[in-house]
Amino acid sequence: MQIAGAIALVTGASSGIGAATAEALSDAGARLIVTGRDEDRLKAVAVKTSATAFPADLSQPGACAELVRLALAVHGRIDLLVSNAGAGWAGAIGDLPADTADQLVAVNFLAPIHLARLLLPGMTARGSGRLVFVSSIAGATGVRHEAVYAATKAGLNSLAESLRYELADTGVGISVVLPGAVSTPFFSRRGRPYTRHRGWPTPVSAGQVASAIVAAAAHDRPVVYIPGWLHFPAWLHGMAPGPFRSLATMFG
Repeated sequence: MQIAGAIALVTGASSGIGAATAEALSDAGARLIVTGRDEDRLKAVAVKTSATAFPADLSQPGACAELVRLALAVHGRIDLLVSNAGAGWAGAIGDLPADTADQLVAVNFLAPIHLARLLLPGMTARGSGRLVFVSSIAGATGVRHEAVYAATKAGLNSLAESLRYELADTGVGISVVLPGAVSTPFFSRRGRPYTRHRGWPTPVSAGQVASAIVAAAAHDRPVVYIPGWLHFPAWLHGMAPGPFRSLATMFG
């Protein structure tokens, strides 16, 4: 799709990947609407990107519908949705608080569903548009001590794939971007810092993911892994699940 002049809605835009994506889209000439929970940070992103800001907590009932109503009232249409808002939590499933489990599902999975159902009818009627879902490699392979987070991202991957079939020949595209570890405040918010075997792999920057998101939209790429080599563990997980599980158990 043509990014310059497109009206783009970016969720989770107050920091991390969302803020970097807003900047990248602005640099590419998009007209932006940004949303996030941190009003002060969101305002700063909006000023930097000449965006319209609507603070929102997408885990709350009716929040997605209100966001779409406000966004359409400003520009009349949305050409590009970057569904990036996400929540994380790490630990044994028995330690997961019930309200945290509900929030993970609401933000990571239900909010993208609601935004899709609210925005796609307008896109299909116009015969153009794109939804980009920011998922995670965790949704393709599973991750120890992140079972619910990984499950929500797996659901997001399946949602994207199913919508891709549903929207074939409508002029509307679907992308899903699967980053590995990203250097953002996400890990501090989930309650456990990022640690992996011997410090590898090193987290990528939010800017790298943002560039991949913009490229996925501009070049109609259905699935993008960041960094690119992550397509291999995803492939191995599907083609040889037994060996993959042995390696995952060994290296975490």
